[in-house]
Order: sequence, then C-alpha cells, then structure tokens
Amino acid sequence: MRTRAVYHEATDEWVLNGQKAYATNGGIAGVHVVTASIAPELGSRGQAAFVVPPGTPGLTATRKLRKLGLRASHTADVFLDDVRVPGRCLLGGRDALDERLARARSGQRASGQAAMRTFELSRPTVGAQALGVARAAYEYALDYAKERVQFGRPIIENQAVAFALADMKMEIDAARLLVWRASWMGRNNRPFTAGEGSMSKLKAGEVAVSVTDRAVQLLGGAGFLRDHPVERWYRDAKIYTIFEGTSEIQRLVISRAISGMQIR
Repeated sequence: MRTRAVYHEATDEWVLNGQKAYATNGGIAGVHVVTASIAPELGSRGQAAFVVPPGTPGLTATRKLRKLGLRASHTADVFLDDVRVPGRCLLGGRDALDERLARARSGQRASGQAAMRTFELSRPTVGAQALGVARAAYEYALDYAKERVQFGRPIIENQAVAFALADMKMEIDAARLLVWRASWMGRNNRPFTAGEGSMSKLKAGEVAVSVTDRAVQLLGGAGFLRDHPVERWYRDAKIYTIFEGTSEIQRLVISRAISGMQIR
C-alpha cells in the first residue's frame, strides 16, 4: 500500500498522495473511496479509507483503459496529488481509527478484518454475474445446436455436442448452488468458516470461462464472428477469474480457512 494519508490537525484535513490502478469509474465517478496507509509500520492494520468528494483538486485520471472484455465498464488509473479532504471524510471516524491503531501498536489481535469480510460478502454477487454470462452462452449454444442442421440432422443429435451441453448445464447448476449457499449465509450473518464466499466466486468464474469457451467451439466458425454474441461473452467471462480477487487468491482464502494456518 503505497498511497499515503497524512493528518493536518491545524486545518482538520487529511492529505492524500499516491496512485490507484484499474479503478472502476476512476476519474468520472461523483465520489471516490480511497484506501491509504496512515501508519506504514503497522502494515494492513495501519490503513484507513476516505471519501473524496466531487471536484476535489488534485485527483486526476488517465484515459479509459482498453480491455479484452467488460468494455462497457469505465476503468482508469487514478492519481492523487496533495488531495485534501476534511477530517469528516475519514470513514468510520477518528475515534474508531485511534482505537484500532492503539490496539495494533500494543500487539493486540484485530477483532476482525472489515475489508476482507466485505470482499467475502461481495463475492457471491460477483459469482452471480459470472453465472449470468455462463447461462447466456449455454442457452444460446443449446438453441443453436437444436437449429443447426448438418448431414441431414441437428448437430445436437451428435453425442459430442450433446455431452458438451450436458456438462455445461451441470457445471452451471453446481456453481449456482454454491452462489445460493454463500448468499444465504451472508444474508443471515452466518460466518464463512470454510471460505464459502470465495468458493462461490471461484467456481462461478471458472465455469463462466469454460462454458463460454465451449459455446464458441460448438458454434464453430460462427462462434468466432461478431454476428453471434458468444464471442463477446467469451471475452467478458475472463474478468471473473481476475477481479474481486483472482482465482489464486480465492484458493488461498479457502485453504487458510479450512486449515486455520497462514498459508503463503
């Protein structure tokens, strides 16, 4: 965490300096939420989040980044150059921050990692997005296979095609059940003792990639053309193994949860 925030007591302001990469709606959002380090010696426990109001001087962004997929989403790098925000823009307030820093400096264990819990709770919603992409590709490929006639019969009558569609349907339903379970647990404040939130996002993201890949393959040359939407879903699916924590990070969270150890 190289972005820094320094408090100026005389003016009751925080001054932020640094850079954020791949910020969704970066530079065009009305409000930016920025996490910065205020006590680097404490590592992740020395960080705080700030609300940067609209039009705050010093906050700039690069042009919209060009991506493989998810092109409708604006993504840009954001730069903070002596960005000054009032003390009230510290999320959670100063008293809570001082208390947390005091615990960290005294060596007390953190009562909970709010940021990580937020990620774990949000991961089923990202998994649901991935499921939507996978389902769209599966349903399109299924309809195509029923209608596309080769050698006098629909291609779905070929076992290779039918079995591929069967596997696609099975994997989508398996991922959906993981997403439903994690969503229910989050809604009912059940602890994710085995990384269930990460499981749902990991499975759904990888299913989206595999199902869209198969959909393109089943359509053959047509699947490679922009005349059909599967090529777009194929490009969009990849992001679900990357953002909100890569597939590798999900496996790390799950392995730590089930082992109780700090696996690196």
